[in-house]
Amino acid sequence: MKKITYIDDVKISNKRILLRVDYNVALSEDSKAITEDERITQTLPTLKFLLKEKNKLIVISHLGRPKGREPHLSLKLVAERLQEMLTGYSVKLIDDFLTEPKETFENQKDNEILMLENLRFYEGEKTNDRKFSQTLADLGDVYVNDAFAVSHRAEASLVALPALLPCYGGLLMKKEVIAIDQAVKNPKRPLVAIIGGAKISTKITLISTLIEKADYVILGGGLANPFFRAQRFSIGKSICEYEMVSKARQLLFLAAQKNTSIILPVDAFIGDPTNKTTPGKLYMIGSKIPADAAILDIGPETKKKFGEILKNARTIIWNGPIGLFENPMYKEGTDFIYEEMVKNSKATSVVGGGDTLAAISNKRNLDKITHISTGGGAMLEFIEQGTLPGIEALKR
Repeated sequence: MKKITYIDDVKISNKRILLRVDYNVALSEDSKAITEDERITQTLPTLKFLLKEKNKLIVISHLGRPKGREPHLSLKLVAERLQEMLTGYSVKLIDDFLTEPKETFENQKDNEILMLENLRFYEGEKTNDRKFSQTLADLGDVYVNDAFAVSHRAEASLVALPALLPCYGGLLMKKEVIAIDQAVKNPKRPLVAIIGGAKISTKITLISTLIEKADYVILGGGLANPFFRAQRFSIGKSICEYEMVSKARQLLFLAAQKNTSIILPVDAFIGDPTNKTTPGKLYMIGSKIPADAAILDIGPETKKKFGEILKNARTIIWNGPIGLFENPMYKEGTDFIYEEMVKNSKATSVVGGGDTLAAISNKRNLDKITHISTGGGAMLEFIEQGTLPGIEALKR
């Protein structure tokens, strides 16, 4: 059976290594500063492991979704931040590896890390071009993928490149795969999944998969609204994908067949999403919600209901905020989910998704979460499919 070999399974030394990471960090509005560098920090164990074995690293990543060469999406800030984190090493950004003299790579110093400019500046990366991949492969002896968070993308540096060199998974990749695999394939029970966020359409397959696997599926945020409409409850002017109402009805029916409990909010705070000073009013779900107001956060009865389930859980998977957490008036529900997870020391907990990580980024006790995934879409697809294109490409 084909499987991934990770870098700590073998001895890799004195090699030139193409290291695919995900340094798609959060930038300030003017793109002049990195506002959150967790994605860089998470890869440091892999970098240090490889450097300790006297390997020379060529780091490759993307940033944002550029249309051609957009200077504000250069990896210059990332190279500078990485250099701050790795004392004793210099990080040199290669503006264009296609035109860079070969001597730059051939004469790479022992204490020098090369970083190629944003891979998405090149059309060949996005189109998974074979010739582009070969040009990348010619730079190194070995390929290592430590970019779980983008391994659901069928791009050149993730799926074509590993076929051209000896290839391995990095330590962050290993950590992600083992943690999510264990939570989904061999969970301690009860297994509770919490799925939030604005849209149900992007998470239909995930919810269907979790109905097959979990004991409880807790739904919140905007994606709960089609389920309310499926039961003919009023939702005012709440965000809702009305075309998904029939699908929500099907999921409720599927859950009943599988003896999985879909748990929806029973009360909510209703208000104006743009008002950041006046708290919302509490309504029971099923009562007449005013036509000019929106459901923005869960209420106390819902917290009580969710809390009882989370207290007894032995495995918890969480993706997506439970309310409009960006507005301080409506972040308590999401904060409550986090605090309940942290309190449950008996449960294995896995958290992922960009908005979820943003909601908990400044919280205390993050170390009490078993695994915080760097992947949003990748984590969802891995739960749904059991693998990812970038993972399959590493298997030998």
